[in-house]
Amino acid sequence: MKPIFSFFLLITLPFYLESSVTSERKIIEALTSIGPRGSGNEKAALIMPLIKGLNSSSILPLLHAMNQANSLGDNWIRASISEIIDQSKMSSFPQTAILAFAKNQKNIGSSRRTAFELLREHDPELAHSIVPGFMNDPEPSLRREAVAQLLEKAKSSKNEKDSRLLYEKILSYGRDVSQIKEASSALNELGESIDLIELMGFLVNWELIGPFDNSERSGFEMIFPPEKKQKVQSFYKGKNGDIRWNSFSSKDPLGMVNINELYGEIKEVLAYAKTSFNSSSSRLAQFRIGSKNAWKIWLNGDLLFARDEYHRGSTRVDQFIVEGELKKGENIVLLKVCQNEQTQSWTKQWEFCLRITDPAGSPIRSHSN
Repeated sequence: MKPIFSFFLLITLPFYLESSVTSERKIIEALTSIGPRGSGNEKAALIMPLIKGLNSSSILPLLHAMNQANSLGDNWIRASISEIIDQSKMSSFPQTAILAFAKNQKNIGSSRRTAFELLREHDPELAHSIVPGFMNDPEPSLRREAVAQLLEKAKSSKNEKDSRLLYEKILSYGRDVSQIKEASSALNELGESIDLIELMGFLVNWELIGPFDNSERSGFEMIFPPEKKQKVQSFYKGKNGDIRWNSFSSKDPLGMVNINELYGEIKEVLAYAKTSFNSSSSRLAQFRIGSKNAWKIWLNGDLLFARDEYHRGSTRVDQFIVEGELKKGENIVLLKVCQNEQTQSWTKQWEFCLRITDPAGSPIRSHSN
């Protein structure tokens, strides 16, 4: 019986392996083909039963697939990896390979984050030990892990000098707003004044014009003169008469531009804010906007993004992140910020804050702001 059983394994194993490899390939092909609006979701759902034929050896190929997938595909891949882990004993967990993957900055941030989470579930001590290496990482979520460790160390230190040095290091490497604010507050308590506007790169010097009409929220799509490529005039026709551009500089610690300060707490209106930003080179940048109003943003006359929603939650720093291509030299940033008809106390805010950063959240400096 033994020779017959061995012969059976010999002739069936190649077919099993081929089936497993084929399933893995089909799954990866389906999940990396999902479109930005969910096109391909149905195909992905149909292919998912093939996960049952995979084991832990497929985890690394799936992580690599995240380098090609969009955010929707990433979600499918994470679910696939989770199912593989649930159905396998994980006796052959590819720890060394996943560790190397998490450390390799050539892999995209979301895939490295997933690899790190897998390590943390499998070996928490190992995951904890590699966190300090993320201090200057381009992936914000991994950098945040390293800074969080420093914060805990600074708070638990009994030596004021050591705490101060750790908090200062956090301000140098931190990119998360809440962590920066926590370190800044701690240093203030230790007698050290921190300029968050300079540290985080908020744009605070603007030219504002308004109010224009936004009755029944019609102004969001309406094209007013500041949006048009035409010769700048001294006056424009506003909602209640002639209006002109006015200089405005925010003194808020987090660069918040309170438009109500200029025009009062009025409703069904909109205003434009314009600033010049000088870049030392042509480069991809992130425009990090906070606003609870409806808004649009243009860069050098090109619309980057529009959000037609009012008073959902509060205004937060880095609330929305939009990518744009800065050109070398002067760039013109234009914002349209709309206020609606609501009169509740939590709808009075007419405000925004903006900073321009690299993908990791490090501020890009302008010579004029």
